[in-house]
Amino acid sequence: MPDNVPMHPVKPLSSRSLDLAKTFVRMNTVSANSNLALIHFIRDELLALGVKSRLSYNSDKTKANLFATLGEGKPAGIILSGHTDTVPWDGQDWSEDPLSGVVKDGCLYGRGSADMKSFIALALAHAPAFLASPAPFAIHFAFSYDEEVGCFGVRELIADMRDAGVKPLACIIGEPTSMVPAIAHKGGVPLLLLRARQGGAFVADTQVRQRH
Repeated sequence: MPDNVPMHPVKPLSSRSLDLAKTFVRMNTVSANSNLALIHFIRDELLALGVKSRLSYNSDKTKANLFATLGEGKPAGIILSGHTDTVPWDGQDWSEDPLSGVVKDGCLYGRGSADMKSFIALALAHAPAFLASPAPFAIHFAFSYDEEVGCFGVRELIADMRDAGVKPLACIIGEPTSMVPAIAHKGGVPLLLLRARQGGAFVADTQVRQRH
């Protein structure tokens, strides 16, 4: 961690949060594999709380996104979002089994423990609190597949949200950022520059950039 990153006190994890994080880490959801075991686990946990989930699948239905609203009927809301897939560990020198989910010296070890199964576990563990909250807005869970290989799953997830008429206020994405909030994210904007008479290209470029 960089020296200039401020450290903030971190509230200890609940045993429920940690147990869920270990469970998720022990599920092999490398992008080449199915993530249905993890998605179905979350779906069933939410259903036990009376919350129904919307699943959107890839073309051969081996992978799925999950979208669920806690606080049905409340307006807008905030999305807690995370991806369920992980990168592979082939050829890497791990001191622990990447699927062990072992805790040592206060740290959880395993592929996806930081990116980003622990965040998903925290969200799910707090589902009862979200449901009991008097907040005037809903909390939405949005968990996707294939983020690590091109963000393919989230495209289906967003389309499903659009079809359902979900219009959230904001989205919190639980990517690891050394406990320092990162506002927005890097992205790309295509620019079209046209060759024109003297000054034309500069003006066109300026106008495009201003619009974005």
